[in-house]
Amino acid sequence: MASTSPEPSAAAAAAAAVAETGCSVQIRRLEATDHEKGFVALLSQLSACPDLTASEFAACFADLAALGDDHVILVAEDPAAPESRILATGCLFVERKFLRGGGKVGHVEDVVVDAAARGRGLGLRVVRRLVEIAKEAGCYKVILDCTPELRAYYAKCGFVEKGVQMAIYF
Repeated sequence: MASTSPEPSAAAAAAAAVAETGCSVQIRRLEATDHEKGFVALLSQLSACPDLTASEFAACFADLAALGDDHVILVAEDPAAPESRILATGCLFVERKFLRGGGKVGHVEDVVVDAAARGRGLGLRVVRRLVEIAKEAGCYKVILDCTPELRAYYAKCGFVEKGVQMAIYF
């Protein structure tokens, strides 16, 4: 006989995740309302990131959302916290190529955990979820650039050092 029980609600799923992991922090896609939750301020802990007005954020969010699953921004948030703030973030950009029969490469970018929330495994959870999304999208590899000080951290995430990064900044 088929089950007639409804799909679990988001609240029920969150409660199950807390029971399983002991952590109420959820990893989810960026939402337009995350501007008010300190998303841009969090990015400024990674690199120069001037604040955006609400309308500037909304326009940028719409542009990136139009890219669909080729540009995924995840955030970590603790909905049980008294003040809802974004605690961590990371981005996956899917590059389509002619190589490998029109293959795809996932680029992980802009990974940052709020200084006050470091050491809780949030960055690891965000990066691992981004890698899962890349695999589900059919990427044949996932790459990222990092500073030498972060090599060991990304090795814990499953990455291995390969090649040399070079850049031109404007």
